[in-house]
Amino acid sequence: MMIGISPKIRSWESLRKENIKIIFFGTPHFAEKILKEIITAGYSVVAVFTQPDKKFGRSRMMKKSAVKELAEKKTIPVFESQNLRQEKAVKEIMKLRPDLIVVAAYGKILPKSILEIPKYGAINIHASLLPKFRGASPVQEAILSGENKTGITLMLMNEKLDAGEIINQESISIKKKDTTHSLSEKLADVGGRALLETIPLWISGSIKPTLQNEKEATFCRTVKKEDGKIDWNDPAETIFRKWRAYKVWPGIFAYFTLRMGKKRLKLAEIEMEEKEDIGELPGKVIKYKDKIAVQAKKGLIVLERVQLEGKKEMTVEEFLKGHKDFLGNVLV
Repeated sequence: MMIGISPKIRSWESLRKENIKIIFFGTPHFAEKILKEIITAGYSVVAVFTQPDKKFGRSRMMKKSAVKELAEKKTIPVFESQNLRQEKAVKEIMKLRPDLIVVAAYGKILPKSILEIPKYGAINIHASLLPKFRGASPVQEAILSGENKTGITLMLMNEKLDAGEIINQESISIKKKDTTHSLSEKLADVGGRALLETIPLWISGSIKPTLQNEKEATFCRTVKKEDGKIDWNDPAETIFRKWRAYKVWPGIFAYFTLRMGKKRLKLAEIEMEEKEDIGELPGKVIKYKDKIAVQAKKGLIVLERVQLEGKKEMTVEEFLKGHKDFLGNVLV
């Protein structure tokens, strides 16, 4: 849904895409997909700002962001500024003389000193229907909350968190088995398409921005590793939503009691039997038909693949062969 279309003020046709200089701010795969759309459309991306390389996985090898990898392939200058409020960062951007800044999942709020540089301001692509789910984890929060729809919002950035005026908004449905990964993929596609529709209309003066309703604003926080801990007193539906939201990271887990103590057990792949209730203690591992399941307060979580702390991921059947006492154990 395009917000507030108004008669053209400037002729877009007189502005060639390759003459529109864009600086892109973004970090993960979601942002990389949108950057790819901008490049493919023919805009002049003069620089990319992204988060610094991070240690990843068990090997703790340094890993580049998805946005950095794409930018380097396309020989676009990459900046990994730790502090955008420093005069050095502001001067770097001023030297590039951007017409527009585009931001997608960058990970930091841009200061006013940078937002005021481009002629046409800064557009942020946010993965929720603002003002709902402002903040760092809108996709996860939509799944956790049991929403049946979410979307993409294009807004003009200000110094507040996701509080800028809206210039475009598109909604999509959330499927019952959507995970953060699958939903983010769809939202990135919608966001890229919406951005390419919006840029010419915004630059030509054809869009009237709409203020967000502050009374309807909700917020989501940064996801932490401990957020994946399962509470077996929750209904199976709540636990399944948590798995869908946190499957990519941090995963969901409980603790399995062995002779030498408790070890973290990640539930890598699960299903839900919401209407089934065996009446066992919440957290108890049981045989359900021909499957292995865990009793929740209401319903069952059916286990398919698990990973014990320090070990590789495997099917629950493989895990049972090495841990005969798993069946009947109470996970905490």
